[in-house]
Amino acid sequence: MPAKTEKQRKFMGAELQRKREGKKTKTDLSEKELEKYASRSDRKGG
Repeated sequence: MPAKTEKQRKFMGAELQRKREGKKTKTDLSEKELEKYASRSDRKGG
């Protein structure tokens, strides 16, 4: 489920980066879940 807004997408991308650096994140999502949220939805036409 991709993020609904650009702001959400940027936040999730930042969370993903923190997760990969081994830092504490504000969300309790896994790296794979963060990747999904940080992806753009326009790849599937909507």
